[in-house]
Amino acid sequence: MNAAPASDQYDDVERIVSLAPSTTATLAAMDSADRVVGVTVHCDLDRPVVGGWLNPDYDRLADLDPDVVCTADGLQREIRDELRERGYEICHVEPDRLDAVLESIERIGHAVDRSAAGEALAAELRDRIDAVRDGTPDAAEDRPVVYCEEWGEPPMAAGNWVPDAIEAAGGRYPFCEAGERSQEVSMEGVTAADPDHAIIHHCGHGNRVDRGILEDRGWDLNATVHVLDDDLLNQPSPALVNGIETLASTLHGED
Repeated sequence: MNAAPASDQYDDVERIVSLAPSTTATLAAMDSADRVVGVTVHCDLDRPVVGGWLNPDYDRLADLDPDVVCTADGLQREIRDELRERGYEICHVEPDRLDAVLESIERIGHAVDRSAAGEALAAELRDRIDAVRDGTPDAAEDRPVVYCEEWGEPPMAAGNWVPDAIEAAGGRYPFCEAGERSQEVSMEGVTAADPDHAIIHHCGHGNRVDRGILEDRGWDLNATVHVLDDDLLNQPSPALVNGIETLASTLHGED
């Protein structure tokens, strides 16, 4: 499912509670952090905390008296529905592809009465992605095969927008179709694809993953292993474009 309909627009929004780290980062990037009055423990913004991503404290949230509450991803649908039943105005997005991430940024801006800021931010990010694409190889044989691991137990090849990110960065990604959820993989399946690079970006671990994790698991890959901060690939926010730029440098020997 893509982002919420553009009809979700609320005027005179001064108080926002963001229950999704990606939305919090997006609001900050469009210079709207001053309107955010509450976040989850997972958000990178110094504001009152209203619980976790999947278990917000509704009483604390009510005390903050938000004009709009922001949620994201299918895992927060029940929270979205509960909040709507409680009478809150909701901005909910569920991007599944790279283009949908950029559209969700526009729609978040639209929903919180910052349409121009959201459109400008999305346009800037599109320009940066285009610049990366312009500097990467066109021919398939010049594009390295890339394995991206979103989770380690069990090993999961990253899906959603990550295949699009790899394509934009000049790589090939035969492990999961763009827009599909991340998929469990086997050593045999990954080995058969013969990746040139393995990108480890385990959800929730930042960059705190041992570079030797694949070898320790017994995987004998002829691939260069890189550990990336997981926000650079897992978070559907402006951080994803930072990740695409980082990937392009990593894959093409500029880092």
